[in-house]
Amino acid sequence: MIIKNVDEFTISFLIEETDDLLTLRRVIKNGDRVTADTTRVIKQEKDFARPDRGERIKIRIALEVEKIALDSVFDRLRIAGTIVESSSEEVSKGVHHSLLLKIGDSLNVTKKKWLPLDMRLIKKRDEGAGFVLVAIDKGDCGIGKLKGTHLQIIQNLYSGSSGKRYKSSFNIESFFDVVLGALQTVLKENDVIIVFGPGETKKQFVNHIQKSPIAKKHRIETVEGIDSGGEDGIYTFIKSKSMRQILGQTKLGKVAAILEDIMIKAHHKSKKFTMGFEETKKANQYGAIESLVFSEKIIQTHDESQIIEFLNEVESKGVTVYALDSTTDIGMQVSGLGGMVSLLRFPVES
Repeated sequence: MIIKNVDEFTISFLIEETDDLLTLRRVIKNGDRVTADTTRVIKQEKDFARPDRGERIKIRIALEVEKIALDSVFDRLRIAGTIVESSSEEVSKGVHHSLLLKIGDSLNVTKKKWLPLDMRLIKKRDEGAGFVLVAIDKGDCGIGKLKGTHLQIIQNLYSGSSGKRYKSSFNIESFFDVVLGALQTVLKENDVIIVFGPGETKKQFVNHIQKSPIAKKHRIETVEGIDSGGEDGIYTFIKSKSMRQILGQTKLGKVAAILEDIMIKAHHKSKKFTMGFEETKKANQYGAIESLVFSEKIIQTHDESQIIEFLNEVESKGVTVYALDSTTDIGMQVSGLGGMVSLLRFPVES
């Protein structure tokens, strides 16, 4: 998330990933003012205009927040409230409206006072860069982007090498050029490129990359042991030990280590972990939580406001909190454990 202080009371945000939407959900409160671009239908007063139709125009409004909620998979944030400012004379103050925010949107948030926890949440940065995953074989290539704990499948490209018309004319270098073109559209500064897949194609592709300007700007790593290309290869990599080795100090790597620690403790019947909201809530009352991981399931199955309030209370005590979604196997694993788990500094009796 890109942030910029406008003045003492207002901060500007540019949403870059799903974690940013969750952060904004935890920061924005009822009574705050949110300013953003939106659209609204304006009734036509012209001759021959249909009374049931209107023109949808783009406007910039400021809302006094009355209700805020995430959607079920964390990729959109809805903010509802009363319009207190508008860039259009056609839109009156005092009218209710809702903003639907997603990745790529920008907004300003104005508060009477920014609390220390608010500032801690919005300034928290993911360690390291993003990772562009390339699962390549002669027949196809899957491209994914891993940022924070969110995996996005960008594209699946097909070489056409298996078609009859290509048996004599197929040129692997031409396919590599197509993949390079796709990479250039998703790579951002400091992103790391990770290449894997069956056979020797991955090495041939890395050699091809080395001849391009991309190699001067991005670190490139080759991973062995992933015997699938395309989208399947990306999901295989996300579940592999190779992922842990490469992404060890990133947010996803740290979460994977926490879950592995919890599984070991469960096997040895240790009580220094929790599963589910009620167990974790009780451990927090004793100040026992060391780190906490939750998925979207906890918000789907419990009152969202209660969960957000709990997360903020936990983090205000200095606990490290990680959010996951169902785009990774690790996220689905946490959902299967009740949507929330934690490691404890000391055991808490049930």
